[in-house]
Amino acid sequence: MSANNPDYKSASSVHEFTVKNIKGEAVKLDVYKNHVCIIVNVASQCGLTANNYKQLNELYDEYAESKGLRILAFPCNQFAGQEPGSSEEIVCFMADKKVKFDMFEKIDVNGDTAHPLWKFLKHKQGGTLGSFVKWNFTKFIIDKNGVPVERHGPNVDPKDLVKSLEKYW
Repeated sequence: MSANNPDYKSASSVHEFTVKNIKGEAVKLDVYKNHVCIIVNVASQCGLTANNYKQLNELYDEYAESKGLRILAFPCNQFAGQEPGSSEEIVCFMADKKVKFDMFEKIDVNGDTAHPLWKFLKHKQGGTLGSFVKWNFTKFIIDKNGVPVERHGPNVDPKDLVKSLEKYW
């Protein structure tokens, strides 16, 4: 997996990375060139899940066509085991939530096993209490050139990102 990916410290954009979608297919993130993106770690059994999925869906419905917004969701089971399911179970959960945005394979976002993309995101947009991701639904805003330009914590509602997103459209 990391053979296809640059060293996160020398990378300049997310477009240099390759990830696997929820079906296990490799996706080079340069398909998102010229799109403003939200990259978010998700979990299906978190107290923040219902609100975040609902609002991410609303953002996607509102801005995907009109502004080219893309949302890249990465399931992660590193926070209190709140994403224990297989890819198939996550797909079923997404269907229940009527998710239309892009879902990727379950990954780690922290530690030595963190996906290189997430090491890059944290390197470019460190957190206030250290660069590690603290919980589910940490949101990174990526500009049209693939550069992580903002980071928002789990308690920031997706709808509250609109003012930030408008700066990059």
